[in-house]
Amino acid sequence: MAEQAETLRRTPLSRDRILRTAVALADAAGIDSLSMRNLAQELGVVPMALYKHVANKDELLDGMIDVVIGEIDPPAPGSGWKREIGRRILSARQALRRHPWAPLAIESRTTATPAILAYLDSMVGTLRAGGFSTDLAHHVMHAMGSRMLGFSQELFDPSRQAGRSGPAEPEPPAAMPPEAAARFPHLAAIAAAAAHDDGSVVGSGCDDQFEFEFALDLLLDGIERLHRQGWTSARRPD
Repeated sequence: MAEQAETLRRTPLSRDRILRTAVALADAAGIDSLSMRNLAQELGVVPMALYKHVANKDELLDGMIDVVIGEIDPPAPGSGWKREIGRRILSARQALRRHPWAPLAIESRTTATPAILAYLDSMVGTLRAGGFSTDLAHHVMHAMGSRMLGFSQELFDPSRQAGRSGPAEPEPPAAMPPEAAARFPHLAAIAAAAAHDDGSVVGSGCDDQFEFEFALDLLLDGIERLHRQGWTSARRPD
């Protein structure tokens, strides 16, 4: 173990090594626990050595996001726009599930990172190659929102109450108090419907992955219909 640690200390410091170590630390203990000091300690260097490769914590976080986005499957032209868009979105979701801190980190940035811009550009390129007008592609990107990156803003996700974001493990639905159920009967009904049988492969609570793919399929089917109709924003009803 001591020899392994010494080998790591002798490994030349690089931006890539810093970012991947930071990602591993965030995966293990959460993004809030990450600091330049404990990152430097993990790498076996003094904190000032990090600043030769990353200017500050913000640049570090941007680089970490780009590492995660880099795990998304690359384009595979020739499979058709619908299959390709769906495949890469689900790949993005898998990447975010490996790094649960990433959705909130992405949301916290005021500008998109280079890797996110490149990914989104390639997705628009897939739509355009599939015959989409720039007009329809523009509205598709709005409709997809964060779902294009593999996560969504769930109205009924209990983790929202704890300030977390992105993909979450299924949790049992919280029972709605009787007075609230009486006031909001429709919400109470779907809250009760969210519970799965105990013997199911999902267990109790909503199947987050199923709900994501269900909505994704609905969106892609609707987009396909508009594309076939030659929809443009100029033809939308008043």
